[in-house]
Amino acid sequence: MQILMRKLLQRISCRQVNGRRAYSTKKFVDSGQPTPASHPQLMKEGEITPGISAEEYISRRKRLLEILPENSVAILAAAPEKMMTDVVPYPYRQDANYLYITGCQQPGGVAVLSHECGLCMFMPETSAHDVIWKGQIAGVDAAAETFKADKAYPMSKIQEILPDMIGRSSKLFHNQETAVQTYTNLEAFQKADFYGAVRNLSRLTHELRWVKSPAELKLMRESASIGCQALLQTMLHSKSHPYEGLLAAKFEYECKMRGAQRMAFNPVVGGGPNAAVIHYSRNDQKIDDGDLVLMDVGCELHGYVSDMTRTWPPSGSFSSLEEALYDLILQTNKECLKLCKPGASLLQIHHYSVGMLRKGLKEIGIVNSDGTDPYNELNPTSIGHYLGMDVHDSSVVTYERPLEPGVVITIEPGIYIPRSFSGPERFRGIGIRIEDEVLITETGYEVLTGSLPKEIKHIESLLNNFSSETGRENHINAKAATS
Repeated sequence: MQILMRKLLQRISCRQVNGRRAYSTKKFVDSGQPTPASHPQLMKEGEITPGISAEEYISRRKRLLEILPENSVAILAAAPEKMMTDVVPYPYRQDANYLYITGCQQPGGVAVLSHECGLCMFMPETSAHDVIWKGQIAGVDAAAETFKADKAYPMSKIQEILPDMIGRSSKLFHNQETAVQTYTNLEAFQKADFYGAVRNLSRLTHELRWVKSPAELKLMRESASIGCQALLQTMLHSKSHPYEGLLAAKFEYECKMRGAQRMAFNPVVGGGPNAAVIHYSRNDQKIDDGDLVLMDVGCELHGYVSDMTRTWPPSGSFSSLEEALYDLILQTNKECLKLCKPGASLLQIHHYSVGMLRKGLKEIGIVNSDGTDPYNELNPTSIGHYLGMDVHDSSVVTYERPLEPGVVITIEPGIYIPRSFSGPERFRGIGIRIEDEVLITETGYEVLTGSLPKEIKHIESLLNNFSSETGRENHINAKAATS
């Protein structure tokens, strides 16, 4: 038996080695980011980034040119690389506008779009020293071959070429959030700015990004699915590991094991009174027995983010007081979902949620009918926001805009009662939020985070039945490891 097992393992090992050898000898140009040739397990032929084809990127550029005024130039710079110390960078994330138009995930580039030249990309130049320390990055060849730019030049040529392009234009749009001195210091740019010809390009790009394409929605569904699976595993983990930091780490681990590249934002893991801090981020406290924990989390998959919140008792049971407040939030969440449809607006849904929460807070006894209205103290947030490549996506688009099919929003009612609240003491230090991602469809809506439990009975059943099994398995495994 041992001889047979040894031979089987040898065969498997040989196949794996041969497979790796065959794969490693495959010839491809290193563009500094995944391509179908270098990462066939990740991308299909014809895609510039995973899930988004070259045709879609070219279509985006054409649509931007359609809304770009005649005789105008648009300039987009890549997000700058930010440093922790002199030699240690923070993890890099590309600016959403630059990525949306170019597909380039790397720093150092400047893209120019005009009716005259189409997409022109100025690419960084690297030395042999840079390649040794940082690896290959996209250059002029990659701009043309990988990103399908109409024209491409090394960055050293920008001072020769861009001033003339700016000088021939009547209006200049640029991505203000990532503006770099490489072009803002040019005399032609400063002259255009002096005469009031410079505009914020986000007014145009956010319009394009607001309604998602079928390919984008596929990535957003996958990003939401990864986040839901990860948060579900984290909820199960919370009973045996009631620590904010451990739950944050568990969620990130589960997301990355399912293919996510990064967190959409620093996870909010607020236990007990920390849940009343809306963007709590320290995540360094133990969650006391009997307290609730609020987790507002999301991940990013190939440029598209998810965003969801659930609140639950790691101990497995809501108190009667928590249950009353939680049910108010839950019913508000459900009623607001029913309002999500083409023609409605986030502002309309928000006003409805405020009325429903105000009424419920009075009925529960948190707010007295004495003429004062502390509602804004208990919830200073909107009912939701747009979602896409950024967490607060297309921020230039107002919340008064009637929703359209293909727009993704969040619905996230919540109540945050600080310990300093002047109302009834028994409610102080409680924060509850329930957040879902919602896609507006032709006939209504689709909840992208619908697989996450939010009913009280479902949450308690999940924690008390499944968590006990998980805890028992962990105990058995730990005992076996030490014996």
